[in-house]
Amino acid sequence: MKTLLIAEDLLYDGSQLHSHWAAQRTGFEGDCLVAFLGPCDVKREHMVDLVDLAAGAVIRAARMVHFIAEHFGGDILKSVLRQRVLVTCAREALVAGLSACGHAQAGGEPVERRGSDLYVRGRKLSVSIATTSPVSGIVHLGVNADPQSAPVDAIGLGELQVDEGAFARDVLARYAEEAQSIRRACHKARPVG
Repeated sequence: MKTLLIAEDLLYDGSQLHSHWAAQRTGFEGDCLVAFLGPCDVKREHMVDLVDLAAGAVIRAARMVHFIAEHFGGDILKSVLRQRVLVTCAREALVAGLSACGHAQAGGEPVERRGSDLYVRGRKLSVSIATTSPVSGIVHLGVNADPQSAPVDAIGLGELQVDEGAFARDVLARYAEEAQSIRRACHKARPVG
């Protein structure tokens, strides 16, 4: 599983949800997870969430840590399952980041996962979508660094005093290890029946 934190800030507008986006940016071939920092302003023509489209939802924030995972082969179910794994890795990295900066997890900053989104103090921390292309499954996870201009009650890593770069690197490492562990688990069981 190849991973990379892209050094330059990039705008996430939803157009990144196409096959080989990461390969075009990084030269990676095959399954990968890339992260980058930058604003979020998803254009209606790039929205893939049918519920958001029907509701006329606005998806934006001043600054997010963005993750794009692409896995070749598979279907929408596998993409959604991978999305949940990525969100769980982000939750674990956030809990570690909060502990590192002195927050008492039990006392002050519980991090709640609701489906594919994260919340702190009941305020939304993330946006996420899983989809498919003709050749791959693609997941986007955006975690607020600065939620200014978000259309909902939101919180960000800045307010939580969690370093966005360290957080991004931690999520990349956790997801890569999880993907490797899943592959190992697939190879160790003999078939039955």
